[in-house]
Amino acid sequence: MANSDALEGLTQALRKLPGVGAKSAARMAFHLLQHDKPGALQIARALEHAVGSIRHCTLCNTLTEQEVCATCSNPQRDRSKLCVVETPADQAALERTLAYRGLYFVLMGKLSPLDGVGPHDIGLQKLFDRVVPRDEQGGPLPAASREVQEVILATNFTAEGEATAHVIGQAMKSRGVQVTRLARGVPVGSELEYVDLGTIAHALVDRR
Repeated sequence: MANSDALEGLTQALRKLPGVGAKSAARMAFHLLQHDKPGALQIARALEHAVGSIRHCTLCNTLTEQEVCATCSNPQRDRSKLCVVETPADQAALERTLAYRGLYFVLMGKLSPLDGVGPHDIGLQKLFDRVVPRDEQGGPLPAASREVQEVILATNFTAEGEATAHVIGQAMKSRGVQVTRLARGVPVGSELEYVDLGTIAHALVDRR
């Protein structure tokens, strides 16, 4: 069967999904068109609706349909703590633990000089302005007057995530902000002989 332009266009569109190669995209396209045309239309309508209605929260930068997301507008959240994550998916993972009741700032990325991603590409200035707002004269508010008293760095433990956490941490400390980092250590339920040496080393350093 020769590919039509429409089928090729659908296949190429599906390849934009993370982890989807040419063969997987072709299988999805054939399945939707051959076995589930109503499902294909549902996906198309849902994508169109999401793209048209979802925006960035003006405070934390996460994805939301409102100007301010439900987390930022919740009066029950601890506004003195701000957890910095890379993506909305990371934020959702932390929320599922039910262990954190503060607020968030979502970077929508991480520093990666090799990929051309710098501080301006992930909105670090917006983060700094959120944590250290300025007074009427344009100077930074004193620490005691700031809403955010602790910034929790929860970027991933990859090379880029660590570099991002380091840059943010140094900038925050220079502004007189308390900074903490997610602990690294041995996973619950694991046995030491099967844990990689780097994880064991970090667990020793971060012991409590």
